[in-house]
Amino acid sequence: MKESQLLYGIRPVIEALRNDIDIEKVFIQSSLRGGLLEELKDALRGKNIIIQYVPVEKLDRLTRNNHQGVVALMPMIKYFEFEKVVTDLLELGEKIFVFMLDRVTDVRNLGAISRSAECSGVNAIVIPQHGSAQINEDAIKTSAGALLTVPICREANLKTTINIAKELGIKVYASTEKGAELYTDIDLTESVMIVMGAEDTGVSPEIIKLCDGNIKIPMKGSIESLNVSVAAGVLMYEVVKQRA
Repeated sequence: MKESQLLYGIRPVIEALRNDIDIEKVFIQSSLRGGLLEELKDALRGKNIIIQYVPVEKLDRLTRNNHQGVVALMPMIKYFEFEKVVTDLLELGEKIFVFMLDRVTDVRNLGAISRSAECSGVNAIVIPQHGSAQINEDAIKTSAGALLTVPICREANLKTTINIAKELGIKVYASTEKGAELYTDIDLTESVMIVMGAEDTGVSPEIIKLCDGNIKIPMKGSIESLNVSVAAGVLMYEVVKQRA
C-alpha cells in the first residue's frame, strides 16, 4: 500500500497544484467561500484529482491544525541525492547555491528556511538522515508548499557530503556567531554551500573544521544570534544580491 501524508492550508495546496505535485485527493470544506477558493478551483481544473466537499468536522478529524478549510492527500515526500542534483546542475553550467542544515530540529524553522530558499533560488537543501526536523504536514504548511518544490537531500553523513561538495568545486561556509569573516566580505558569486547549525548549539565543531571558512552576521543588540531561519534568509539574499 502506498504511503501518504496530509497537506493542509489553502495556500500550500494551491502552490503544490501549480507546481504539479502529485496529489491524490483534496477535501474542501463545503461552506468555504472567498477568493482563495476560486484560486484553488482554478488550480484543480483539468487535473485528474478526486475532490470531496465535506463538513468542517471531517477536516477536523483529519488534522487538529489550522487547515483553513482545505486538506489534501499526497504521497510521502521524495528525497534527492545530493551528488546527482549538483552534478546535473554543473553540467548545465549553473552556479551552485545550496544550504545544509546541521541538526535543525524545529519543523517551523525548517519550513521557514525552505520558503526563503524557494524564493531566493536555492538549488537544494541538505539535511541529515537522523537528528533533523521531520518533513511533515506542519513543516510543509509553514513552508507554504516550498518543501514540495525545493529538492531535499537527506544524506547519511554530512561530513561526506561536504567533502563531495568540495571535490566538485563548491566553497563551503559555516554560519556561526564566532565566524572569522562578515558574510558580506565573502565572494558568494561562485558555487557555494552554506551550513546552518542547530537552534541551540549551532554548527557542530567537526563540521566547522571541514568548511572553507566561517562567516558571521554582525549583531548590534545584546542577544548573541538570530533565529536560524532569519539568519538563513539574510544569507540567502546576500547571495542573490551578489549574483544580481
